[in-house]
Amino acid sequence: MLRQSLSAIVLLAGLLIGSSAMAQWTLDNDQSRLSFVTIKADHVAEVHTFDRLAGSINASGEVSITIELASINSLIPIRDERMQAMLFETNLFPEAMVSGSVDIADLRAMEPGESRALTLDVSLDLRGDARDYPAEILVTRTQNGVVASTLKPILVTADNHTLAAGVEALREIAGLPSISRAVPVSFTVVFE
Repeated sequence: MLRQSLSAIVLLAGLLIGSSAMAQWTLDNDQSRLSFVTIKADHVAEVHTFDRLAGSINASGEVSITIELASINSLIPIRDERMQAMLFETNLFPEAMVSGSVDIADLRAMEPGESRALTLDVSLDLRGDARDYPAEILVTRTQNGVVASTLKPILVTADNHTLAAGVEALREIAGLPSISRAVPVSFTVVFE
């Protein structure tokens, strides 16, 4: 009887460890940040963030992150409303999707606290226009997952995602001489 109980415990522990090793990691929105910088009137730079992100890394290493575009936060409510309506058209395109893949076995083999620099190709699907961008990131293994941060900003251009007309509309309504169509994007995302 004792032997059967021990065998059952060992089997159960093996199943739990095996299934948790294969379980996906989920993005922790409260600890994650995605920001971009705009430049208007040639010299005025402003930082904007998206406050709602969701995502995961599955057992195969496929990474997916959803950006809720209505969660744009420029610290100026009227500008947020204009960006939602005129730039992102959140009524038609409520989300942007980022996808890519990582070597999950390499990540799992890292010790907690260990970091590695990686270059990945990530796809950004914004307004139905998907484009690939190279991303240099630093991945740090945690006890329960990974943290990934950009080592260099990723340059995203409005022309690649049919955003140029929206940028021009924002420029006109704000009475600005210019708004840059290229923005550097940075992130720190926590998966647990």
